[in-house]
Amino acid sequence: MSDNQELDEGRNRGVIHHILPVSATMVGVCMTVIGLMQLLPKGGQWLDDLIAFDSLVFITSALLSYTSIRTKSNTAQLERWADVVFIVGLVMMVGINFLLAFDLLKH
Repeated sequence: MSDNQELDEGRNRGVIHHILPVSATMVGVCMTVIGLMQLLPKGGQWLDDLIAFDSLVFITSALLSYTSIRTKSNTAQLERWADVVFIVGLVMMVGINFLLAFDLLKH
């Protein structure tokens, strides 16, 4: 194994340790937003559903990250999946925030 490959693997191992706590935090953010949306006037019920689904995406990322940390074999694939699922969750969160902003502007 070359020095560059070892350096990349070391960097990736560090990233996976950050995905676990951030994913768990994002689940909390999703739950907080769902709670706050209950205070808004009617409308946006479908946004609650999207946010709840997004929290499931972040939970999946956290579980993949945790499994990757605890497993000794085939961790590269688990790390990649945790990373991809985490990015999907972030993209969904940005999209939901745009939809929420436009929904609030209508009222």
